[in-house]
Amino acid sequence: MDRNSQRGMESLQLQGVVIITLPPEDNPSKGKTITAAFALSGPPSSQIQQQARQQPHPQPEEDSLPIRSSPNSERYFSFRGVLSGKPKQILRFLAVSVLLLFLWSYASPETLLELRDHDEDRETNSFVFTLHPKPGTLEMFHRDVELKLGRFVEANSDAVLVMFNGGVKDEEYRISLSASSSSAVDKSTVFPVRGNIYPDGLYYASIYVGSPPKPYYLDMDTGSDLTWIQCDAPCISCAKGPHPLYKPSKGKIVPPRDSLCLEVQTSGSCETCQQCDYEIEYADRSSSMGVLAMDDLPLMIANGTEVTSNFVFGCAYDQQGQLSVSPANTDGILGLSRAKISLPSQLASQGIIRNVVGHCIRSDKDGGGYMFLGDDFIPWWGMTWVPMLSSPSMNNFYHTEIMQMTYGGGKLSLGGVDNNVGRVVFDSGSSYTYFTREAYLGLIASLENVPSEELTRDKSDSTLPICWRAKSPIRSVKDVKPFFKPLTLHFGNRWWILSTKMLIPPEGYLIINMDLPLTEALLQKKGNVCLGILDGSKVHDGSTIILGDISLRGQLVVYDNVNERIGWVRSDCIKPQKLESFPFL
Repeated sequence: MDRNSQRGMESLQLQGVVIITLPPEDNPSKGKTITAAFALSGPPSSQIQQQARQQPHPQPEEDSLPIRSSPNSERYFSFRGVLSGKPKQILRFLAVSVLLLFLWSYASPETLLELRDHDEDRETNSFVFTLHPKPGTLEMFHRDVELKLGRFVEANSDAVLVMFNGGVKDEEYRISLSASSSSAVDKSTVFPVRGNIYPDGLYYASIYVGSPPKPYYLDMDTGSDLTWIQCDAPCISCAKGPHPLYKPSKGKIVPPRDSLCLEVQTSGSCETCQQCDYEIEYADRSSSMGVLAMDDLPLMIANGTEVTSNFVFGCAYDQQGQLSVSPANTDGILGLSRAKISLPSQLASQGIIRNVVGHCIRSDKDGGGYMFLGDDFIPWWGMTWVPMLSSPSMNNFYHTEIMQMTYGGGKLSLGGVDNNVGRVVFDSGSSYTYFTREAYLGLIASLENVPSEELTRDKSDSTLPICWRAKSPIRSVKDVKPFFKPLTLHFGNRWWILSTKMLIPPEGYLIINMDLPLTEALLQKKGNVCLGILDGSKVHDGSTIILGDISLRGQLVVYDNVNERIGWVRSDCIKPQKLESFPFL
């Protein structure tokens, strides 16, 4: 290098350093962090322009370059001088650097999405509930399958009067809610979710109610408005659940003139009533009757702190149908619909969360998953969104329009009122998926092409209406997946030309009824593969497709009531993930 070149190098230097921090070996989930810093030092811009035309761009020397530039170098910094020298080379260098950093981050999703287990430095805005696994029972299918989609009916005139009648004074009730709201802030919570499709037929979360708080297992149900817990008011007909009955205390009964009482009454308010009675009928013809109560609901925030909500729920003292069968896996139902009386709506009205519900059910044999309330755990990208529609006939169900449905490459008739446009309800309270009569018959016809030399229809298997057996007991859906094709649902609305798709693989509509040891399975015709899609002609109005738990597994499903949209993305559903930062910005 000649003397002039050395003099140019000394007068203008581009100083920079890139630091890549790898995650610790014992905690790889923290991901990689990339830090880049550049500094330019040299004489005034006129000299920079003259020397830049004579000398090539210098290479940085890592040992002699500080991350932060000195005051003197900042004083002489000039973008005009830099760009007047070798603008194309500099811009090319910066573009390549940004591209490489982006590709590095894209190839390593852990850098962008980190588990939100502990975060002491940032305030959280969501609650997450885990879905816990529970030992299954060996009852037959008709006892395990669940179909909710509840609706309020006129309360029975023989309703039980809670032993401490009169309820609470209106002003006392409002003050308690106001006190909770004044200290509330936007937060999010996560609930563990337990359960499975077969044999339990449900997924449930554990919540704590009362003071002191007591645990209750509640069936996670996006198709139900009201949360209710079996209650000793006294109880007329209650299933034997995993926990003792909820015992209401004095001052916890909601007065009949409360605004939330109107949400469960079909004939308006009752001026002469001493309490707020309700009755709910579900699509499977089961029912629950009770009285509204209000009690403390402590919620653990993702950062470890706790808030308490004054929560209105049903004190259910009379269950009929499937809900009265003992032993029961749950103590009641967790209402997560769009109704004002649902849990997320109440928490949102008190300013505790934004009205967003999400659930993620694992698709593996272990079952379980998690549920969250609040918007902190919605992925920033990768989600597929469709509009959440409102319709008087659909009550408060989460539903949208479907334009087309196919099995493999074959189109299935949607049925319903308009065969060109159908309706789909997302219902976590239903174990299985239900098609309209036309769509169901079309699917059955398509399944006639399943290779008969590999699988044979077994009409003696009462697990579900349609089952197949193989030459030996089937252990996993993966064993027979090559013989079935994916279902594709095409969503959209009248303003969209291109539809949005949801792909349901064979794992999303098939189950294996293997819940016994191999020798017993051979004797009792277990180890068959069965179709988890049922004829829904007698469900609701018969013209609606209901996506139940079996088809929602392996996906994070989000119900965004704030922006009125429903979204989903594939996930292993082991733990919720949260966008932490862009390390290259």
